[in-house]
Amino acid sequence: MTVQCRIVCTSPVCLQSRAPISAKLVANMLSVAGADHIITMDLHASQIQGFFDIPVDNLYAEPAVLKWIRENIVEWRNSIIVSPDAGGAKRVTSIADRLNVEFALIHKERKKANEVASMVLVGDVKDRVAILVDDMADTCGTICHAAEKLLEAGATKVYAILTHGIFSGPAISRINNACFEAVVVTNTIPQEQHMKDCPRIQCIDVSMMFAEAVRRTHNGESVSYLFSNVPY
Repeated sequence: MTVQCRIVCTSPVCLQSRAPISAKLVANMLSVAGADHIITMDLHASQIQGFFDIPVDNLYAEPAVLKWIRENIVEWRNSIIVSPDAGGAKRVTSIADRLNVEFALIHKERKKANEVASMVLVGDVKDRVAILVDDMADTCGTICHAAEKLLEAGATKVYAILTHGIFSGPAISRINNACFEAVVVTNTIPQEQHMKDCPRIQCIDVSMMFAEAVRRTHNGESVSYLFSNVPY
């Protein structure tokens, strides 16, 4: 008798043949190199912490972002926090709740990686300051298209706030030609050259957050204070 078996997997990883889990490789490399504790910020997926066999503290840029918004956007009380994709909904709702403003999101469909096919805005941005918030920007195609969509929908101004500004390929020229009031990034990646090439790019210094996390870890104090507060 011959028995035939068929295994069907609907996981996104399985649907993409031989998709790499590069974060696990990086986790192993850091552990083998001798690291016994990792402090990072705004991981693209919080599940990445599970790839490590050593303690991981994932800090959030949100407290620093809130501080920047209150200090630099005069009309922030008439703002709306916008996620450029559905995956960032949790991030923007948290910021919107802290500021006591509304939020919106943009549903996008991609033809392929780094290329957006279509965008649909969910939410009312008319006569409001739109603040796009995302964890990172690479070629900036998504946020630039999103900014155009927001202005078409009636937003008075558009800001973009990103944790990790990679800015590869045509990113800088796209930002220079876009309609942003400012594109704000943290310095988890050095931004000096990008700021010289593009006057719209502004930087939030998060070095003190990491320094305070190191101090608290060294002294055996709780790091969770930094999840909702800035130490400066």
